[in-house]
Amino acid sequence: MNAVIETSSLTKRYRDLVAVSELNFKVEEGEIFGFLGPNGAGKTTTILMLLGLSEPTSGEVRVCGFDPARQPLQVKKRVGYLPENPGFYEDLTGRENLLYIARLNRIPEPEADRRIQQMLEQVGLADDGNRSVKEYSRGMKQRLGIAEVLVKEPQVLVLDEPTLGLDPDGAVRVLELITGLSRERGLTVLLSSHLLHQVQQICHRVGIIVKGRLIVEGDVDQLGSAIFKERQWNFLLEVDGRTDGMENELRALHGVAAIERRSRGWFLCCTKDVRPEVVSLVARRGLSLLQLRSEDATLEEIYLKYFREA
Repeated sequence: MNAVIETSSLTKRYRDLVAVSELNFKVEEGEIFGFLGPNGAGKTTTILMLLGLSEPTSGEVRVCGFDPARQPLQVKKRVGYLPENPGFYEDLTGRENLLYIARLNRIPEPEADRRIQQMLEQVGLADDGNRSVKEYSRGMKQRLGIAEVLVKEPQVLVLDEPTLGLDPDGAVRVLELITGLSRERGLTVLLSSHLLHQVQQICHRVGIIVKGRLIVEGDVDQLGSAIFKERQWNFLLEVDGRTDGMENELRALHGVAAIERRSRGWFLCCTKDVRPEVVSLVARRGLSLLQLRSEDATLEEIYLKYFREA
């Protein structure tokens, strides 16, 4: 696979403040990469350097093979950027806003009309394209923003908190749209977000940045294995019935390294497969086994682990 975005020792200083320090990461062609970190970690500063809107103090960055600081127009032709709060002319319709963007990108009007209709259909706004944007909900504006960045048919999408402030249904629709675009068009997506469970749903790999430094990069499964390498098995156990003293019996089982109480049972971190012993214990106590399923580390657990270490 080819690296569409690649940084090497990328650094940005503002006098004595180091906003981004020695940043090294790659985003491969066609993948969805989650860029995670707390407020002030350096995510937006990094994105601005990727787009050629801010010049690095030192280090290198390539986007689609171009240097954003020296070839910004080449990068902007190939990258679509959706900020956290996309701006539109509220008194214009969705279609008119998209036509304005198409004209800025020097797309001939017949071709612009074709693309705009296609984009409105793809983002689910075909019936709302002639409505004034001031009548749009936040979710509709986010989808219009995605249509806007797609009008110039980019190779790369950079999305900054695309589901922030959306209701669950709106967030799901945006996530499904991003996933579909990546799969159908082969788009490369850099997704910056705080909503870890959503990132885990759609991202192939993630990078976690804290205080300007990339502290870890990889796919979720690999990062989870690295965190829990001494715990090869993780299970969620839920039972029905009297469980007095059961936690102590679970702790006593060979291979159980740690236990965390959950609402209807326990999360077991183990050094081996303890399911036969657990099932035997449940049966011996006369309880009903509701579920005993393997659980991988969640992105939230991975994030908190590396964030605390950093």
